[in-house]
Amino acid sequence: MLIRTMNQLEADGRVISIAHGKATAVRLLTKADRLGFSVSEARAQQVGSLDVWYKHHWEANYVYSGNATLENRTTGERWPLAPDVLYCVGPQDRHRIICEEPSDLRVISVFSPPLEGNETHDADGSYPPTGDVPQGQDRMFVRTLADVRNAGLERVIAGGVAITARYLTAADQLGFSFSAVRLQAGGEADLWYKHHWEANVVLDGTLEVTDSATGAVQIIGPGGLYLVGPKDRHHVKALSNFHGISVFDPPLIGKEVHDTDGSYPPTGPVPLGPVGG
Repeated sequence: MLIRTMNQLEADGRVISIAHGKATAVRLLTKADRLGFSVSEARAQQVGSLDVWYKHHWEANYVYSGNATLENRTTGERWPLAPDVLYCVGPQDRHRIICEEPSDLRVISVFSPPLEGNETHDADGSYPPTGDVPQGQDRMFVRTLADVRNAGLERVIAGGVAITARYLTAADQLGFSFSAVRLQAGGEADLWYKHHWEANVVLDGTLEVTDSATGAVQIIGPGGLYLVGPKDRHHVKALSNFHGISVFDPPLIGKEVHDTDGSYPPTGPVPLGPVGG
């Protein structure tokens, strides 16, 4: 089990300037963690627009707070970005993010292949290659919480204590799945992902995570991350209303619910995970 707090990440120099000074990124997980993805929190710094083109990656972005507009620079299509909206862009997708008024735009970004961690945008709005690019989709796309519900991908899990909205599944061919998870205060469950690695970022609320093997207890607040894999039996308890994101590798099919061990069925090859994990 791996725990990272926002204070620790800042002390370790994992907060960097990106987008030519228009934004910052906190690198929560990187290529060194030996997963099929990396995780960052990006924060807009300025009103205006940012031209981006991830020629060598697929990127999934979940809007946590703030508002903006996403524009396809090739077709001119536009989509409003607001909390609980996810958008995905890949090698074919020249795009623009437009912040028309001051707002606390904060986005959780998941990249595949994973970032090294110190990248900043070049003149094209790209990052250097870091590995094999997953197949992905034919073009960029946007999903709302209503889209997830209409697709039947909002599920009650963890013995009925949590609700997960599965924005991305194995069918999206990005190499990971992505869910937004909510628990009411007091909700708790025993979990053990025997066949997966799962990365979790706390957006709102406070979560108590207990390592079932050692009894060690971690209290994780907003901005914190915990990563669990096949060796990590654990217990989670929401100390207050909890909202977070969950990224799985191998990706979930989308219909899974926990079995009696707190596990999901196998869905593909399991990555190595962190050294010693």
